[in-house]
Amino acid sequence: MPATLVPVLLPLPFDHPLDYRAEAPLAPGTLVRVGLGPRELVGAVWDGAAAGGLAHERIRPVLAVLDVPPLPAPLRRLVEAAASETLEPSGSFLRAVLSTPAALEPVPPVLGYRRAADGRPPRTALERRVLAALDGADALCARTLAKAARTSGPALARLAESGLLEAVALAPEPEPEPDPARPGPALDPAQAEAAARLCARVAAGDGVVLLEGVPGSGKTEVYFEAIAAALRRGKRVLVLLPEIALTAQWLARFEQRFGARPQLWHSGLSAAHRREGWRRIAQGRARVVVGARSAIFLPLSELGLIVVDEEHDPSFKQEEGTIYHARDLALLRGRLEGCPVVLVSATPSLETAVAAGAVPEGPPARPGWSHLLLAARHGTAPPPSVELVDLRRSPPPRGAFLAPPVRAALAEALARGEQALLFLNRRGFAPLTLCRACGHRLRCPNCTAWLTAHRLRRRLLCHHCGFSMAEPEHCPSCGGVDSLVASGPGVERIAQEAQSLFPQARVRIVTSDTVATAAAAEELVRAVLAGEVDLLVGTQMLAKGHHFPALTLVVAVDADLGLSGGDPRAAERGFQLLFQVAGRAGRADRPGRVLVQTHDPAHPVMQAVARADRERFLRAELAERRAGGLPPFGRLAALVASGPQAEAVREFARALARAAPTAEGVEILGPAPAPLALLRGRWRERLLVRAKEGVDLPRFLRGWLAGRRLPPKIRLVVDVDPVSFL
Repeated sequence: MPATLVPVLLPLPFDHPLDYRAEAPLAPGTLVRVGLGPRELVGAVWDGAAAGGLAHERIRPVLAVLDVPPLPAPLRRLVEAAASETLEPSGSFLRAVLSTPAALEPVPPVLGYRRAADGRPPRTALERRVLAALDGADALCARTLAKAARTSGPALARLAESGLLEAVALAPEPEPEPDPARPGPALDPAQAEAAARLCARVAAGDGVVLLEGVPGSGKTEVYFEAIAAALRRGKRVLVLLPEIALTAQWLARFEQRFGARPQLWHSGLSAAHRREGWRRIAQGRARVVVGARSAIFLPLSELGLIVVDEEHDPSFKQEEGTIYHARDLALLRGRLEGCPVVLVSATPSLETAVAAGAVPEGPPARPGWSHLLLAARHGTAPPPSVELVDLRRSPPPRGAFLAPPVRAALAEALARGEQALLFLNRRGFAPLTLCRACGHRLRCPNCTAWLTAHRLRRRLLCHHCGFSMAEPEHCPSCGGVDSLVASGPGVERIAQEAQSLFPQARVRIVTSDTVATAAAAEELVRAVLAGEVDLLVGTQMLAKGHHFPALTLVVAVDADLGLSGGDPRAAERGFQLLFQVAGRAGRADRPGRVLVQTHDPAHPVMQAVARADRERFLRAELAERRAGGLPPFGRLAALVASGPQAEAVREFARALARAAPTAEGVEILGPAPAPLALLRGRWRERLLVRAKEGVDLPRFLRGWLAGRRLPPKIRLVVDVDPVSFL
């Protein structure tokens, strides 16, 4: 029988599949092991015909067909669509799909134990506990038996060697499945109406819904009803969350509602959990998956609903390696799967709000989009009061950062036994260390960035490249001893000030440095809910998703942070962050209070937060965006050239700009040094492409860059619809 040629896409930065010989036709999506040069790789049989053009004997064979379900067709189309939109190679997105190579290997048997057929009688208390745990069961897996008998795996192995037990291979134990029939909490009329409309979209199997609601309005419980509706229809559900820290309370609420935990997917999982999780998902054994942005590439089949919670969050954008925005890919995947997508937020991005017709006096919703609004908090909790603290009129004491009104409010809240939150979106102790003698500032040797002092580690860190060094004892420029001082506040410094003001308060710092894993996030939530923490000091990790009933006071320490600079989304992000963190206050039966420290209380963002007037802010912000042709009334793309030699990078960027084709509705800005002109030892020049509505920006970029060869050591990164402008 003649060999069959099959196209195989490899998880490498290739735009197209390669041809291989197979003994028989293979269905698209089949995972195969093939050779490339001296290596063996796992790839996916792709759709379409083989390219041909070479004699069969010169084409390498498929080495093995893996015993793994084929990649679903909608997922393969997502790989292609993502590559088309981002200008990344298709193979790079396949690498994201096949991110857990160990899951593709043969599944090892599950080790279990049973009582030996002619085993001896027990002689010790441990042996009696083991046999008691096995009573009534033919066999138990080693982990379950060890837990039940309060022993360890090696101890069980020794009992098997002694003849008491017999080792057996078991099938994997089934995981409990979420039960959609399990009753949820009682919904108020507004929540019930929103839930009914979401369930109708699940039944229809299409559409995009923006579920907007003020903090504490019960958005999660509402979309849980849509999850239940999808499960009742025999479908699967994917939920995307932006932070590992958000999963702790979310998981507890999910388990309470559905009686079982969903399948988790994020970078904090162990290799074994990722391996088993990927297998469960590929085999259709996971009915609900909740994960971070990379979960959009999981091989889920029969999707009935995709939920993107906190859809506005910038962490959904992957900016390193293969660049993509998980929210945008969720919209693509929903369209390809034929399932609805629910975008959830208290402060939707302007692009989402405009698309859903959620802006008063703004454009109508796009076809297939709709908007649901939960305008009030659930239950009797009123919205918190918001006060602007003008730091020009009420400055903090010299060398401190908390103004007198804030200090008084903290004292009152702590005296009542309530919890408070000090919010500052800046990690570490201080953002700058300088010499009082000569003015020298300690900067990263690899980046145009100052080194941030981290007193908890006693290190100076670069938050861009990871460089770190011990705190020096003298100035590296003038040699002055005891002349280095920390300038400006970070969360560690604010925590130090708060602790000095309230020595009896139990203070907890919450940043990505101190809460780096899901287990740490779960422990933090437990401690706060148990009343073991009086004062939280943290970054944006605390700004969204958390529900702490005893937390009544929120203080934004430096609300002006991030509102200046060249980022066109600075005002939007500033409003989102302040509005979200304000929503943490007074979510139960005690009134909430929010104090916002600012040097510019007249700023539109400050006024919008103080008055809770999001509509007015949106109208003003959209008017500025429309005048500037900025998203959502146009599209942007950033092209960043980088290399070890600044002049070579400048020359390449200038040549690239000169080669840009002329196109109606497209404007090329730059090149100019990027705001971070030096990053990880590479000099950077940026071009910004601004395209009017209706222009196919990816197509323009492909035509511009097609066939262009990069000089040695020069890299070019293309970011369509950038979120960061560094």
